[in-house]
Amino acid sequence: MSASRGFDFRFMQELKQKNEIVDVISGYVALDKKGNTHWACCPFHHERTPSFAVNQAEQFYHCFGCGVSGDVVKFVQEIESTDFMGAVRILAARAKMQVPESNFDTEKAVELKKKRDEMAAIMLDSARFYLSNLYGGDKRAEAHLQYIHNRKMSPTTVKKFGLGASLDFFSLPDYLSGKGYSRQNLIDSGALSESKSGKLVDSQAGRLIFPIINAFDEVVAFGGRLLEKSDFAKYKNTKETLLFNKSKTLYNINLLKKLKRKQPIKDVIIVEGYMDTVSLYQAGFENVVASMGTSLTKEQARLVKRYSDNILISYDGDFAGQKADLRGLEILKDEKLNVRVVPMPEGLDPDDVAKQGATAYQKCLDAAMPLIDYKIHAVERKYDLSRSEEKRKFVAEALRVVSEAESESVKEELLKKLRDQTGITYHALERDLQNVKKEPSEAELSEPQLQEQTRISETASGTDKRVKAVRFILAAKLFAAPYAKDYDVRELSLSDSSHKEIAAFILEREKADERMRASELFEILDVDDSELGAIFDLNFEDKLTGETAERFFRDSVKTLQKEALERELAELGEEFKAETDVEKRKALQRKIMDCVRCVNQLKK
Repeated sequence: MSASRGFDFRFMQELKQKNEIVDVISGYVALDKKGNTHWACCPFHHERTPSFAVNQAEQFYHCFGCGVSGDVVKFVQEIESTDFMGAVRILAARAKMQVPESNFDTEKAVELKKKRDEMAAIMLDSARFYLSNLYGGDKRAEAHLQYIHNRKMSPTTVKKFGLGASLDFFSLPDYLSGKGYSRQNLIDSGALSESKSGKLVDSQAGRLIFPIINAFDEVVAFGGRLLEKSDFAKYKNTKETLLFNKSKTLYNINLLKKLKRKQPIKDVIIVEGYMDTVSLYQAGFENVVASMGTSLTKEQARLVKRYSDNILISYDGDFAGQKADLRGLEILKDEKLNVRVVPMPEGLDPDDVAKQGATAYQKCLDAAMPLIDYKIHAVERKYDLSRSEEKRKFVAEALRVVSEAESESVKEELLKKLRDQTGITYHALERDLQNVKKEPSEAELSEPQLQEQTRISETASGTDKRVKAVRFILAAKLFAAPYAKDYDVRELSLSDSSHKEIAAFILEREKADERMRASELFEILDVDDSELGAIFDLNFEDKLTGETAERFFRDSVKTLQKEALERELAELGEEFKAETDVEKRKALQRKIMDCVRCVNQLKK
């Protein structure tokens, strides 16, 4: 069940009444009314012909292009790149409603929220203090300003990213202590730490400060850059806290969110560090975020997916040899993101190239290649192909990469490239490829990987006759097609969890003799978006109306009845084989004959 059940039903009802879906969505995209439907180009994928439909009567939206569906809460969730609670708060503020915290917050949660709010205030005050240091006239800030000048950052860029200066160990603790914050929260926030003598000190003492800001415009952490050579790390982040989890955060996500509000984002550039981000942004590439020097995580992949399905990885010029980072890119691929890798000149990073001008970096973007091509590129850079022994090693390793390709056409294309690189004939490469062991085998897959493979397999089978029949029956019931009125969904034998939940919703509404509102599915059920989208696709034009639709409904019902009978026949057959009692065998035989007659009747 969805998180909305944590609220009083009347609150959610009032929230939606005061946030009429067409009014809300029209604040983000231009809607054009045609008949009873409002249309727009989908804000969640790129298209030229409008396929994003808003059903005002039923208060839901659905895109017939990419399949996304939802109610007004779900729309705000997606467009604002927030969670359910964030969407509720945005809509409540819009309607000037008070969110009933007591409905879902325990006493402990209230205390935790209070602590978090104070920590957020500490970080914001710290960021303002650092910024004031930078341009406050203190001579100790000259080194910080000189670094900014050397890196060619404009004052506008410095202000946009909120850069600041830490001047010493004790001025920030003195400033914050004067604000009345609790000592424990000052430490827990990460802004300050405790010295061996027990004194509070600035965790980023002496560094150039890069505030790390989340998607809700909260300062959650700081990255600090040393200004002179030292045995200490060049960059240092404040510790992980209640506010900051590095694996779930991307630098510059706040400005990416602002960009999304202005325009659809075709793709997102992911770089490693703060300066790469700042330099690219200043050069005009505002669609950039940073992983802050770590291998990408599943949480970061899901976070960036809220903004675009197309990812450009732009790491340093020596990235090709970094196996851990290449594995990180597989995480993006696992989240169904379209990943391309931007090759950089050897020894240079995006910051270096951006300083040569936007044109220089755009050339790198134009050369971006699919992940599998880049893997081969990475392998190639490890070997000297002019030497026979190294060329053989390259071919063996490259063929293992080719074997991972998802289609035969991609394999063919990659083999042709290998042929051109090595001079080895295509047929020889093809024969060697057939002997390459695909990695990993099913036996080597971890349990989560096996579950994911099963899920993908089940999704792929969703185009078969049976699943199409189930979808059509559920759609006809959900959207009140007259020919489906007397059909009982309990007759359906369902294995898909989404289908089960939708059928249960239909049954519940019918028992209560209440009007079927498809939009309620988004409020009370937690169903798979892709499956629900496939069902909503059927509520378009005349797919559910007319003689053809009625005939397809009847055929769908027969398909499922026939399948159920054939399954029963198989079970009865097994029972008959195992039974030794003569009378019981006769009874089973009669049942089998009845089933056969029913199957034959359905076939007619």
